[in-house]
Amino acid sequence: MTHPTIDQHDAWQALAAHAREMRTTHLSELFRGAPGRHAAFTRRAAGLTLDLSKQRWRDETLDRLLDLAREAEVPEAIRALLAGERVNRSEDRPALHTALRLPPEASLVVEGEDLVPSVHATLERMATMVERFHAGQWRGATGRAIRDVVNLGVGGSDLGPLMVTHALADYQPEGVHTIDVHFASTMDGSQLADYLARLNPETTLFVLSSKSFTTIDTLSNARTARDWLMARLMGENREEGVDAELVMRQHFIGVSASPEKMNEWGIAEEHQLEFWEWVGGRYSLWGGIGLPIALVVGMAHFRELLAGAHAMDRHFSGAPLSDNLPVLLALAGIWNVNFLDIRAHSILPYDGRLEFFAAYLEQLEMESNGKSVTHDGREVGYSTCPVLWGQLGPNAQHAFYQLLHQGTQAVECDFIAPKVRYDDVEEPGTRDHLMGQHRLTLANCFAQSRVLMLGDEAIEDDGPRPVHKRYRGNQPSSTLLLDRLTPATLGALIALYEHKVFVQATIWDINPFDQWGVELGKKIAGETQRILEHQADIAGMDASTRGLIEAVWAAERGSR
Repeated sequence: MTHPTIDQHDAWQALAAHAREMRTTHLSELFRGAPGRHAAFTRRAAGLTLDLSKQRWRDETLDRLLDLAREAEVPEAIRALLAGERVNRSEDRPALHTALRLPPEASLVVEGEDLVPSVHATLERMATMVERFHAGQWRGATGRAIRDVVNLGVGGSDLGPLMVTHALADYQPEGVHTIDVHFASTMDGSQLADYLARLNPETTLFVLSSKSFTTIDTLSNARTARDWLMARLMGENREEGVDAELVMRQHFIGVSASPEKMNEWGIAEEHQLEFWEWVGGRYSLWGGIGLPIALVVGMAHFRELLAGAHAMDRHFSGAPLSDNLPVLLALAGIWNVNFLDIRAHSILPYDGRLEFFAAYLEQLEMESNGKSVTHDGREVGYSTCPVLWGQLGPNAQHAFYQLLHQGTQAVECDFIAPKVRYDDVEEPGTRDHLMGQHRLTLANCFAQSRVLMLGDEAIEDDGPRPVHKRYRGNQPSSTLLLDRLTPATLGALIALYEHKVFVQATIWDINPFDQWGVELGKKIAGETQRILEHQADIAGMDASTRGLIEAVWAAERGSR
């Protein structure tokens, strides 16, 4: 017998009825005469403070949403995720990114195997590699110490390490051999070409990061890098005994769930870092994929990142639903998407170090929850993941905030900022100036969320205003404050959003751990590439694709 979809449950129906009343309620009304509202909707955990008081809800709304979470069996789903049950149903395997940040003394036995020892064996291999780099002992084929490391990856193998290395650039260890880390992900080679024009092949190493080790974007860049190294190092140093095997050994590290494919590609076994099929690419920065992070911040800070994420895991596991940060953040999103019909979500960090955080969440959320079929194969009759986008808040104020304030589109916003910054700058004058700039940034953050909430009511009454100077307000937002931006609080922040995604997927009854839409795109792209390269028969193509291919062929003939 087929179970009812979530929108047929009593809690959903009660929320739908409640939403009809709340759609006509303005946020300014909810704050008027409610001095305790901020405290009532604010929670703390793992160095983070989450203020949900600017969501368009009241106590009754949250109570009904918590009922929905219970009807969707969210507590049972949290236990199953963390216990290593096969929550990734379409691929019939666990989703155990949380195992990557368990401490060494922990134990997690999944299907008869304790995963913790193998996780920490990989971390120890990483630590050995990082120590060699930072001691200037990892040398290229000609004997010179490696100085530049280029990470070749795409999606989760790129966005996570890129985001974290930028966010934690202040935490580079002192007194070590400097390693500059770069990222190349685009399959057109434009990023890589820039590095190859500037870097010295004798002191450059490439990290090939790919779960399957079949991703065409990454392998295309990797082949170009390999050919560049071979031509430059073997051609110029043939008499010095530089051969292909030495180049591959000293200039490549592989990170993959497929050791066999890394072996086939020629990567030395001791220069391989493994991760596992039970870790999705977009959830993988906590293990071997995080090697670029460890190279930038050092292994001690990398372990602090893991510890911060693990602190959020413990909170997610143990806190009651009504005090559980990931659950509450997820329920705010469910309320906006499914009951207030708000289908757009903007991520707005007010700290330049979080420049790539919005891009990271775009993949995490939309690749995970951009689904329209339930676990048992039925098409959903309700909205799932909203469209996410964002950028640094101070820059966005001069770009798309116009739409937020006066456009026709309702948008939910997440404002993110550290409470304190620059208090550790030694020179007093510089410290005062920089702390003043941080206060200016926070003032903008708080003011923007206030105006989005209140609209015209945030402005002193200075007489009638023309309609083009009116602001409706009533745009919901959440504010996330970090005590300060550290490896630990960044780890907690990322884990918070990972778990938020899982809670929403549980309520929507979809699988956040597969990505068949991505796989289809890769397959069709491969077929189209073969046609383009070999001028194969295009009769089976649609008229548009046929015309585009023929235009490329004509251009190529004209350039010869």
